[in-house]
Order: sequence, then structure tokens, then C-alpha cells
Amino acid sequence: MSVPLYVPVLPTRPHAAAAYRTLTPDVQRQVAPLWTLPPRPGMLPKPLAERIAKEAGAISTAQRLGTGWLDAPFADEDEAAVLADVLTPDWWDHRNLRPVTGPGRPGAQQSLALAAARHREDGLGIRVRLPGDWNDRTASDVATLLDRLPTGYPADLFLDLATVLPDRPDAAKEALRALDTLIQLTSWHTMTVVAGGFPEPPDDFREGVPYEAPRTDWETWHEIGHSERPYLPRLRYGDYGIHPARYVAQTPPARGGGPPWGILRYTTARSYHLSKVPHGKQYDDANREAARCLTGLPDFRGVDAGAGEQWLRDRTEGSVSTGNHSTWNQVGNTQHMTFVVRSLGGRKRLH
Repeated sequence: MSVPLYVPVLPTRPHAAAAYRTLTPDVQRQVAPLWTLPPRPGMLPKPLAERIAKEAGAISTAQRLGTGWLDAPFADEDEAAVLADVLTPDWWDHRNLRPVTGPGRPGAQQSLALAAARHREDGLGIRVRLPGDWNDRTASDVATLLDRLPTGYPADLFLDLATVLPDRPDAAKEALRALDTLIQLTSWHTMTVVAGGFPEPPDDFREGVPYEAPRTDWETWHEIGHSERPYLPRLRYGDYGIHPARYVAQTPPARGGGPPWGILRYTTARSYHLSKVPHGKQYDDANREAARCLTGLPDFRGVDAGAGEQWLRDRTEGSVSTGNHSTWNQVGNTQHMTFVVRSLGGRKRLH
């Protein structure tokens, strides 16, 4: 199996699956998503099982042409028991999805992932969260998980830095401390550093006034790349797409829920751009102006760049509908994933 360049952490929501499907084949071949089931605390077992089966099935269909992972990092013991009933080892057969677990998870979730991995015999994802300073005790927990796998079994490491904004200037140093330790535990099949960089909108976010923030997570990635570690050629880049890292940890709103406005997001070489967009056909003019805030950027890549840019241009001209939260999220992730893959380009290794 060829190793894709880019691992976006995506929620198991329809807009994210649609964004992945929208990618052109050349881009999609370089993208291996880490799909993440959301928490659903308090949901009764039967509706929870139905929801998990529906979401996992939809992601499996979206992933039929490429490799990805499916994770449930927020499941408590009760949710993990339902997961084990739905995502049995046989469920993973003939699917392009691999199970994921990590240190500090409920025992039921770890056992589920390990059982599925042993059944498939082709890989287990180990997701190690690093939202702050590295603690060497985490390595012991990872080693314990690896000891539960057969000798020589392939494992994929995801070092998850969570949110990396300008208030984490030492994120790269902490990542390297973690990698220096984790690299010694096994011969990892792949190793990915994941960080979330798109910010929340500011408190004074207003229509017609775009907001710009630095791509701190991208800068962190390049700081890691300048460290001259011998394992750098094996590292892959990952992020949380166009949403803050905490987005995947949120329980999805009820159908029709959400605020009366949304966000159009755009990625450039050094910045993230956000434009506030009102919800509803009656706000067509303001909606088109929100799209113009992005298409008017000096770094807007033009309609030939991809489906995301085409939609933004069409929206400014009024040739497509105003859209909704799902549309705006899909368009944003399509442009972002396409741009990241092309930014990584032929540089399949950090150097």
C-alpha cells in the first residue's frame, strides 16, 4: 500500500464525507482520513447503536476507494459496550478502515480496537494525545497497548497535538520530545503528527469583515521538519481540517439546530480566513458578500484550483444557492484538503 501524504481528522458527519468524496482522484489518493465518532453521552443503547451503525456505514462507503481509520476516542464505558456490539471484528472485514485506540481510553474501547485489529491482521492505529507538555508515563501506557498485539504486528502512530494556536509556542518542542520517546517502542508502520489550527471566530465577528489568523499548526510542522531528527523522513502531516480541534468532540446538534449564521473558511499559504455568512435565502446579498470577502483575497487561487474555489466564485455571482451549514463546511474542507495536499506536493518526506 502506498502511504498517502496527509491525514485529516474528520468528524463522521455527512458534510465531511461529502468533502472527501468531492476531492479529485489525484488528491484523494494522497488523503487518508482519521474519521472520529462524536460523543453521545446519555443516549439509550438502541438508538446509539443505530446511530453508530449508520455513521460508520456511511464512512465505510465514502472510504471504499482509499485507506482510512475509524476512531471513537470519546466513548465512555457504556458507549464502548455498544460500539463493541455494532463494530464487531467481522464488521471490519473487506472495509478500507482500520481501528484506532489510545492510552487512557476505557478498557472496553481498547479491547474492541485490539480485537478488530487482530482479526484484520493489517494494522492498528495508536492515537496519543498531547494537548500540552509531554509526560514520559504516557510512553509506558503506549507500550502496554503494543504488548497486547502479536509480535511484529503493524501499528500506526498518531501524535495528536490537539489545538495549536499562537499561545503554544513550544508545541514543536513537545512533539519532538514525545516522538523521541515513542519512536523507540516499536517499528511503526506510519507516524503522523496531527494539530488543529483553524481558530474559533472572534467575539466581535461581523458580517462583511473577514477575520485572518496565522497557520500556527503549519508553522509547527515545519519547525519539526528543521529538527534534523533521523526519523523525519517517516513523518506525515495531519490536521483537523477547517474546524478547531474541539469540533470533533462536540455532540452533533439536533436536525435543524445550529446558529442563524455560519462561517466560510479559506486556507492560504500563511493564514486562515473566516467570513461570517448569514443563514437563509432572504440574506442572499449578504451571503454573496461573505463569499466575495474570500474570492477577493490576494491569495485566492481561482476557480481552476478546485471545487471549493468554484463554489465560492459561483456564490458571488449568485449562480448557486446560498447553502447551509453543511454546504459551507463541505466547501471549506474541500478547498483546505486540496490545498494541503498540493502544498505538500512531491515532498513525501520532511527534510
